[in-house]
Amino acid sequence: MESIRRTKIVDLLKREDFGAMVNVKGWVRTRRGSKQVAFIALNDGSIIHNVQVVVDLANFDENLLKDITTGACLSVNGELVQSVGSGQKVEIQAREIEVLGKCDNTYPLQKKGHSFEFLREIAHLRMRTNTFGAVFRIRHNMAIAIHKYFHEHGFFYFNSPIITASDCEGAGEMFQVTTKNLYDLKKDENGKIIYDDDFFGKMTSLTVSGQLEGETAATALGSIYTFGPTFRAENSNTPRHLAEFWMVEPEVAFCDLQDLMDLEEDFIKYCVQWALDNCMDDLQFLNNMIDKTLIERLQGVVKENFVRLPYTEGIKILEEAVKNGHKFEFPVSWGVDLASEHERYLVEHHFKKPVIMIDYPKEIKAFYMKQNADGKTVQGTDVLFPAIGEIIGGSVREESLEKLEAEVAQRNIPMKDMWWYLDTRKYGTCPHAGFGLGFERLLLFVTGMSNIRDVIPYPRTPRNAEF
Repeated sequence: MESIRRTKIVDLLKREDFGAMVNVKGWVRTRRGSKQVAFIALNDGSIIHNVQVVVDLANFDENLLKDITTGACLSVNGELVQSVGSGQKVEIQAREIEVLGKCDNTYPLQKKGHSFEFLREIAHLRMRTNTFGAVFRIRHNMAIAIHKYFHEHGFFYFNSPIITASDCEGAGEMFQVTTKNLYDLKKDENGKIIYDDDFFGKMTSLTVSGQLEGETAATALGSIYTFGPTFRAENSNTPRHLAEFWMVEPEVAFCDLQDLMDLEEDFIKYCVQWALDNCMDDLQFLNNMIDKTLIERLQGVVKENFVRLPYTEGIKILEEAVKNGHKFEFPVSWGVDLASEHERYLVEHHFKKPVIMIDYPKEIKAFYMKQNADGKTVQGTDVLFPAIGEIIGGSVREESLEKLEAEVAQRNIPMKDMWWYLDTRKYGTCPHAGFGLGFERLLLFVTGMSNIRDVIPYPRTPRNAEF
């Protein structure tokens, strides 16, 4: 084949220099035609759209044509011409074709509909479908938006450890990290495992959050964010839970409740607007194929001011709904941790816009949240979204060492490995706040997908660690 510099399809579809010789490389999505001419839809992943390659069969070897099947990888040299058909402005009149990779006839992605359950079984191939190509291009764009937002707002990207000794004792929801021989564990007289000979000399686990280390960085750098993988060994087989997922966790010094809510709202609107500005081809596809209200919902979130709702008021609204005949699976009363159905009722039915819920009962929230003057509630902030429920969980952090130590003692939290965290309250403590955004929850919202396993390349869930 004549050597012509490759053009990505995303760039080729914008060109208007008709008559130019071009080269494209990609995978065959479909092939159709007659005895005289074949039409090949070629895609290289750079954009959801295919380029049509028109092949005059009289000019090509029959054996070569047999190898041009769905899934095969081709390099095509040809003339860029104006398309006569509808749907695209340009196509390629093939002059030379090289089959870079034949595709076995057992290829599972033939031209027909496939269920998402089936596609999870072939997760190594599902990126080649239109739906998952769109999802993972959007995933990339959301990561770019997150870094861009924080960089533009003076935050520093901080890498918190993935392996941690914090909060490990008796924590059933953490994955243990060890080099010990599990068939021959050294134990003390009480039957407890001795970790002296383990790699780190103590019990360690995969992190459930970068927050605590992030707080230490905020007390030095002012505004930081972590963005990395986190792990929960929770036996949850729901469409909202993963054992390995990505978290975005900013921590900000000198930030009060009002500042925190402003940050949460501004940040999430920026990310959604970024998707609307940079991923519209993919969003339009998902809007047509997955969720007909997707783009309208995204535009609505950007336009609306989020409701700021004290927990106590939220409970009153839910209790009123029950009185008026609305049925919830889980009961509602002051002091309960709201279920997803309660959160979605407030967002989708009552207010019809996103809600930031604040001032939760302290018993249902983490030990580090700042207490309000009433002694009963804390300055937690949960951002509740349509179709998702909670998308962000945050709070003003308790900066008082005395209050923090009292809360730790009351809850019997093992702090022997957490001395360094308490030091931040001992040495120049400051008011500070932060939040955690589950990256995959954001992606569920932005893509309209309904299962969290479908917005991460290789989902890790109970009894599933394939690929």
